[in-house]
Amino acid sequence: MDFSPIIQQVYGALWYLIPLAILAGILKSPWFKGITGEFLVNTAARLFLPKDEYHLIKDVTLPTEDGTTQIDHIIVSR
Repeated sequence: MDFSPIIQQVYGALWYLIPLAILAGILKSPWFKGITGEFLVNTAARLFLPKDEYHLIKDVTLPTEDGTTQIDHIIVSR
């Protein structure tokens, strides 16, 4: 029995679910959440903090006993 016509009908009706599932996977990934969070913090700090009072330092790597650790944002003020 040939299932090709049935598969084509199902695919024709549900083709949009494949890119939607891929997009949902990307949006829920830790990588995307990290990039989005860093972007929002960076943008908020630049927009809402006065530049003459605050200084934003990004991506600082510090040595530790186990190797290194990375800090995304440091905001310095008087």
